[in-house]
Amino acid sequence: MDRTEQKTPTRAELPESDKWDLTHLFAETDKWAEDFVWIQSTYPKLAEWKGRVGESAQTLALGLEFDKSLDRKIERVYHFASLQLAEDSANPEYLSRMGQLQNLLTQISETAAFLAPEIQAISDENFAQFLEDPVLAEWKTQLRKIRRNKPHVLSEPEERLLALGSAALEGYDDTFSQLTDVDMKFGTIIDGDGKERPLTQSSFSSFLIKRDHALRKRAFHQFYEEFADHQFTLATSLSYSIKADVFRARARRHSSALEASLFRDDVPLAVHDGLISSVRAHLAPLHRYYELRRRVLELNELHHYDTYVPLVPEIETRVTFDEAIERVLDSLQSLGPEYVTTLAGGLRGRWCDRYETKGKRSGAFSSGSYGAPPFILMNYKSDVFSDIYTLAHEAGHSMHTWFAQKTQSFQDYNYPIFLAEVASTFNEELLTHHLLEQTDDPKMRAYIINRQIDDIRGTLFRQTMFAEFEKIIHAIEEHGDALTLDVFKAEYRALLQAYFGGGVVLDPQLDLECLRIPHFYNAFYVYKYATGISAAVALSERVLAGQSGAVDAYLRFLRSGGSKFPLETLQAAGVDMTSSAPVESTLRLFERRVVELESLLDSAERGSRL
Repeated sequence: MDRTEQKTPTRAELPESDKWDLTHLFAETDKWAEDFVWIQSTYPKLAEWKGRVGESAQTLALGLEFDKSLDRKIERVYHFASLQLAEDSANPEYLSRMGQLQNLLTQISETAAFLAPEIQAISDENFAQFLEDPVLAEWKTQLRKIRRNKPHVLSEPEERLLALGSAALEGYDDTFSQLTDVDMKFGTIIDGDGKERPLTQSSFSSFLIKRDHALRKRAFHQFYEEFADHQFTLATSLSYSIKADVFRARARRHSSALEASLFRDDVPLAVHDGLISSVRAHLAPLHRYYELRRRVLELNELHHYDTYVPLVPEIETRVTFDEAIERVLDSLQSLGPEYVTTLAGGLRGRWCDRYETKGKRSGAFSSGSYGAPPFILMNYKSDVFSDIYTLAHEAGHSMHTWFAQKTQSFQDYNYPIFLAEVASTFNEELLTHHLLEQTDDPKMRAYIINRQIDDIRGTLFRQTMFAEFEKIIHAIEEHGDALTLDVFKAEYRALLQAYFGGGVVLDPQLDLECLRIPHFYNAFYVYKYATGISAAVALSERVLAGQSGAVDAYLRFLRSGGSKFPLETLQAAGVDMTSSAPVESTLRLFERRVVELESLLDSAERGSRL
């Protein structure tokens, strides 16, 4: 079905086959309401275990099992409500349902707050004995994860003070969002066709990919003029966000805010810093790519706003959703029949909500709950080639969820963010390999390679630069030095100069980029994008090379879910993130692709243009 040239349909106008089938969660809304009422009436019984968690292994097991029975119901009712809201974000019934649920979850969280502290309060001797009891066999992983926080748990009065102050120490990312998404006005831009277009946070990137150099420049300067008008407010908000990070880390006896963040996933500081060191040592290919951009775009000088326009114009192609499924499945054949057959059944069945409809959430995501199929939201367009990649990406998440559910217990299936992007990016790597194998067309090859280059540039190089900035500015606060607007801009300018090199003109306005990255107001997440793509490339290269045991190792990774800490999970799959090898493998891939693209574009210049 081709929705490209039609007006945006309502949900009722789509055939059922194009929509996800939420009856796998609840056959009807009344069943959802029944579970909601059950949760309301049942959760207060959790309090019966308060003060008793450490009595015996049996008591602890009963408390954990009761909590699990609640959590399974909660997960499913939340999953259903969130997916319905994604279908139509303005639907008052869906909004009301989600509002009721969020209020209930707050009450449940308060009631269950005693569980983790009481587990941590169990004596070491008793805890060791408890773990040997068969009644806790399936809880060992989660108990150890809870228990390792013990050195960072404070006395009851201190914990109460931290809890009381939590609201005052949070919300800087909300302040940033309200200011930049609501209060700040960027005006309009006259495009190359003479049409007036709104310039917003979300539309800014669409101007930077236009072939019109003057339009890109206009959008860049106009966009940052508004940030310049609010730069002191944003800098103050960012500085207090950092102060809050440092306070929480010190209060819980961590050596730094960065170390406190890494502790959650049991990631050594050396992994984070090794990522930065490896990328720093391999910036030459990135600088070479920027010079290639300048030449191909026929510019005397390359500015930052020239670094996003595709070197190969969007190829003209029409691939229906069903054809996209076939291409994705063909690219994944090496993963074996269980993976491919399951995914085929899901995509051809009704795992996926395929097309844009009025009120539907934009973008794409995969979402799962235990004991039910994973669901994929798409806004697929047959004339947007990159939507095939989006489908492969979200299918990777869904199959990660499917394998983890099939193998792990409820409490161990959910994988952490550190691992989340590995399976999705892995699928993109296999799709790229497959598409390149299937075409000899120079334009198509150049387009695919350019896309992969820009993915690595944005995910590995750019996110590592962000991670380095986060580390620097938190260290400044921890050393007792002042964080001011000028400090932010100076530190960011130094990083821009290193990562972009001397071949890119860095306009003064670009210093303000450090104030407009949402992740900086909720720090120490970005490095996971860079480690994720590195692990995905390492795993995919082993599979594509036909290395013995590589497919089985990858499927073990998917099945592991959250049963281990992320580095252990990757180590078992054959990827050692404590070494520089995975990151350097991805950096070498980037360099190879830059050389390939140079060759393709140089050949095109000698012959006819792409």
